[in-house]
Order: sequence, then C-alpha cells, then structure tokens
Amino acid sequence: MKLRELLHAIPVQQLEGALEVEVSSVCFDSREVSADSLFVAVRGVHTDGHLYLDKAVESGATVLVLDTLPKQLSAEVTYVVVADTSYVLGLLASNFYGDPSKALKLVGITGTNGKTTIATLLFNLFKSLGYHVGLLSTVENKIGDRVIPATHTTPDPIALNMLLREMVDEGCDYCFMEVSSHAVVQQRIAGLRFAGGVFSNITHDHLDFHGTFDHYLKAKKKFFDDLDRFAFALTNIDDRNGAVMLQNTFAHKKTYGLKNMADFKAKVIESHLDGMLLQVDGHEVWVKLVGGFNAYNLLAVYGAAILLEQETMKVLTAMSDIVGAEGRFDVVRSAKGLVGIVDYAHTPDAVENVLSTIRELRKSDQQIITVLGCGGDRDKAKRPEMAEVAVRLSDKVIITSDNPRTEDPMAIIRDMEAGVDSKDRKHVFTIAERREAIRAACHLAQPGDIVLVAGKGHEKYQEVNDVRHHFDDKEILIETFNEQ
Repeated sequence: MKLRELLHAIPVQQLEGALEVEVSSVCFDSREVSADSLFVAVRGVHTDGHLYLDKAVESGATVLVLDTLPKQLSAEVTYVVVADTSYVLGLLASNFYGDPSKALKLVGITGTNGKTTIATLLFNLFKSLGYHVGLLSTVENKIGDRVIPATHTTPDPIALNMLLREMVDEGCDYCFMEVSSHAVVQQRIAGLRFAGGVFSNITHDHLDFHGTFDHYLKAKKKFFDDLDRFAFALTNIDDRNGAVMLQNTFAHKKTYGLKNMADFKAKVIESHLDGMLLQVDGHEVWVKLVGGFNAYNLLAVYGAAILLEQETMKVLTAMSDIVGAEGRFDVVRSAKGLVGIVDYAHTPDAVENVLSTIRELRKSDQQIITVLGCGGDRDKAKRPEMAEVAVRLSDKVIITSDNPRTEDPMAIIRDMEAGVDSKDRKHVFTIAERREAIRAACHLAQPGDIVLVAGKGHEKYQEVNDVRHHFDDKEILIETFNEQ
C-alpha cells in the first residue's frame, strides 16, 4: 500500500520525505520491523518507541511516524510527524487493513464485571440465529468455529484490525468484543466504527492503572462519548453510574434494568443451581445461567439483539439454549454430592455477586467454603475488601495465592487478611499454595456443601515471577472430587 493511501484522514503536522513510498507492514514494536515497514513510535507505559528509531531503520523501516523529529534525518526515510502517535496507530492499522470495522457490525461491551459473559452470549446467540460471527474476549478470540488464543482483553490496534479483517474476509456479519478501560485510555480502539456499545456496571477495579475511580469512570465513559449517531448506546440503568455513560454520546440511547424503569425490563421468577426462569419484556424464558448478575447479562444481550433488529421471539427462543463463558459460575458436581463452582470473580463486587447468588440458592444445611486469592502487581486496595466480602458471605474461607506475578504471595495474603475481623478468624484459613487450598476446601466439605473457587476462572495458568505455569482451578477441583 502506498503511504499516501495509508495517511488518508490522518492529521499530519509535518512530512519529510516521499509520499509515494510502498509500505509492506505497520509496526509499533521495533522487533517486528522488516523491509519497507512503517514504524510508529508510541510512548507507552514501560518504554518509548522514539528510543528505537535507529533500530527500526536498521531493520528495514522506510517510514517513521513520530511526534518529534530526530536531529538528523535520513534521505532514505520518510518522517511523518503527528500530535498523538498512539491515536494515529489505530487509524493507520484500520487504513492498512481496509477499514474492516466498517464492513461488519461491531458491538463493544465495557464495564467492570460481565464483559466476557455478555460478549460470549451475544456470539453464541447470533451464531444460533444463523449468522457467521466473530468474538474478541478475555477468554478467547473466535472467527466462527475457529479459536484464536487471547492474550489481552482488547488486542493492540494492529492485531485487532488484522483479526477484524480476517472476520470480514471469512464472511462474518457481526463481531462482539470486550472493550477494556485500558484499551480506551491507550487508544487501542482508535479508528474503529462501532455499531453499538453496551455498559454492564462499574465497581472498584484497576485503580493501580487509572489512579482514581473518577479516572476509571471517565475511561469507560469515553467509549460511549466517541460513538457516532448511527450507533446505539445500551446501559444498565440500575447501576448508579449507568446514566453517566449516556450523558455526552451522539448514539441512540437505550437502557436495561431489573429494578428501575427501562427500555428493556426483566424479572427473575425462579432460580436454581442449574438455571432460572426469567420474565423478559413480558415473556417467560428458562435460561441455563444462574444469578441476578446473569439476569443483567442476559437482559443486556436481549436488548443488544433487539437493537440489532433481530426478532423478539427468535431471540428469546435462542436465549433459552445458550451457555455463558468458561469459568463463569462453572458448576462441577462430585459423586458424593459436593458442588464445586469455579468463577472468575476478582473484584469485591464480583465476589459479592457470586456468593450472594449461592446463598440464595443453597439449602439451609449446605455450607459455603470459599477459596480466594488476589493477583499480584495489581490494585492493592481491593484485597482486604475482597476478603471481607468472602468471610461475610461464606461459612469458611481459605485465603490463598492467585497470580502473584512478581509480588511475594504472603505479602498479598497479609493484605487480604487485613480485611478479616478478629471475631471471624476462626473460620478463615491460610494456605499459600493454591492447589493445596482447593484440595483442603474439598476435604473440609460435607456431602451437599458448596465449594467456590474464585479469582482465576477460565485461566489455565498461574503466573509467578513472569513465568506462567500450567494451572486450572476446574481441573484440580475435578481431580480432587474423583479422589474422594
């Protein structure tokens, strides 16, 4: 592709060099540069791409996109000066791959909890309605039945546009993707055209990155602020910040809720460990998911489907058969009558949602034994809060490791223990090794009891000192159940 075409609609401040140069690839990592690449110097969290300009040229880059010209220019290189290289990277990636987001209907889902479930449910729903669909989620990326492993909740702009291009080339009509607050701030979604946006909720999370809750809220809100008038903005009106998301958007504004007046309404009529009966906009439907939080997720899915012009009865019929994402209220039963639940809950609100649901569904003689850890190198403020919630809503709690990353696991555990009241300590155990903690919880349980293993959900690894070791909560739970 010629550089002139690639720079279409991009605000260039200064250009030094030829416009007719051929560009073979767009890169922001100097290690990926090859002959005739365009290299974008992005100022990131850990490093600055402007430090690698020489390396990029040595590797074959013929175009450099930057915010400051170097002192010495090469006659063999074209220099493109822009105000914000992070923003322009998304536009360049979109242009390079032929604006794929405009060739299908792309719906973004943002919020603290529920993003993966809503995106996955929408993918499964539209697939069952006969469409060819794409999915971009924390658990996995999918193009139809083809699975592509996910490394980030929202991929970088180049990987993102490349995946969208593949979806378009393979005939996808829709793509449903999670939009993280990190992705909004880091402008990974710049240049994308969204057919709609869905907001689930916002609670305490990622303050290690955003600094304050207000910054976190504004990051979520910016996604909706940037939607155009052809898109829809669907928000959870029962969340205290749900209406905030709609304040400045040009998109078509719609709401959903279980408690307040909303465009899309639902009510939980019956709830069991294997599903629940919902009333959705006056129609009753049995679904395979459990809990009030999943009632919200399903209602968001229903609302989005209707806004995407699907037929009501076809949507409700399909909803009765779809299942959620792996590691979200994932139920396992033992031969001796134990119930195990694996869930990704890793915020105070998510832990409270899961445990409140279990408490509503359990019988009076069923104990709840919770295994819980917190991730290292992440928001420390939520650690005591998560422990407090777990202790308050469980009969017994085992505090353990999650992904300690580069932190001392015991230091993380001590932060969690700070949230445990002295009167409750007799019901709380500490076992740093996560496998042993899960096994201990199973051995403490009596027939009929419920063991919740929270925090890692779908993850198949445990990260310790930058090394990922195979680790699967569900696998260990099943192995332990089979031994008993």
